Amino acid sequence: MQSGVGRVFPAAVLHVRQAGTTIFERAYGYLDPQARRHPTRPASPFDLASLTKLFTATAFMALVEARRVALETPVAEVLPEFAGRRPIGPAEDPLAGITVPPDPQFAGQEVDAGTVTFWHLLTHTSGLAAWRSLYREEGGKGGKEGKEGEGVPLPHQVEAGVRVRRIAAIYEQYGFAYPPGERVVYSDLGFIVLGEAVARLAGMPLEACMRQAVLEPLGLRTTTYNPLVNGCSPTQIVPTELCAWRQRRCIGEVHDENSAGLGGVAGHAGLFSTAAEVATLGQLYLNGGIYNGTRLLRPETVAEMVRVQAGDDENPRGLGWLQRSASYSSSGHYFGPRSFGHTGFTGTSLWVDPDRQLVVALLTNRVYYGRDPEPIQDFRPRLHDAVVMRNS
Repeated sequence: MQSGVGRVFPAAVLHVRQAGTTIFERAYGYLDPQARRHPTRPASPFDLASLTKLFTATAFMALVEARRVALETPVAEVLPEFAGRRPIGPAEDPLAGITVPPDPQFAGQEVDAGTVTFWHLLTHTSGLAAWRSLYREEGGKGGKEGKEGEGVPLPHQVEAGVRVRRIAAIYEQYGFAYPPGERVVYSDLGFIVLGEAVARLAGMPLEACMRQAVLEPLGLRTTTYNPLVNGCSPTQIVPTELCAWRQRRCIGEVHDENSAGLGGVAGHAGLFSTAAEVATLGQLYLNGGIYNGTRLLRPETVAEMVRVQAGDDENPRGLGWLQRSASYSSSGHYFGPRSFGHTGFTGTSLWVDPDRQLVVALLTNRVYYGRDPEPIQDFRPRLHDAVVMRNS
């Protein structure tokens, strides 16, 4: 961890549990690395990025258990606006910012969106593109906003109507990238849709549903969307990138542009939390769906979520969760074959090894130094190897 400070990230917290007991928790670095002020603390809230997807999947599966929906339910039954036939067309590369043409194998085909099920969304096999610049959509058909340097609002200041119109772009403007079920393509758009479905099924905003279904039952008091308006001082929150779009460093506002453009509340990104509270979610799954006497999910539901559902040895997917791949895993070399986890773009990760009864939550702000993925991709497996070797 010390080797990563100042090179991979300026701030980090590592939290490790074994057999339900915290065996290691330590904070590293500074929230203000230039002035070496505000040392990182174990209670420092980090931007979770895509670890948010695990919370969204948990809320959705609670609705499945309540018989409000099924994995096989077409998405359009819950979100009728999702229905219709759409062409297979281009996507975008979120790092390079360039248009990605469709696979020639599928170019010119159409997709009936009514065939997409919630199982497709949870396994990243829906056919939806990995990424589109949703945050630049003004609404309607073709309108744009959010140009660099034009006073981009804080996420909680995004008007509700703008959020609705941006979501509508997924239904009305964007085509598919491939036919549903044909391949695994990790899709933020798919989890944005999943979050909207969770809110529709629960009959309340996603933020309220997440609190009621997941955060409060687990006793997660720090985990929240939009921490700046939910009791957190900006001096407590771990900063992320100096954003080219917003032309300011993100402190307490979600790093992901699409989540920011949707008001900071979305199914794919937006939650802030501490390493201990992220580890609690991992412990819930390690315990078969129960934590501190409260059962959120049945054991059979957990077993279904953490088994391989789609993909191949190099990209095995459960329901929301990622399993260990054959050649490379951010969990390193020594985690067991039944291990499951997830990573987040800001430099976060959660890995669970049932065979070792091990939960490892690593939160960093590696995007403080930019978006090059290589340093964190090299760091994560070395860190997890060190955890296992220390405790073997």
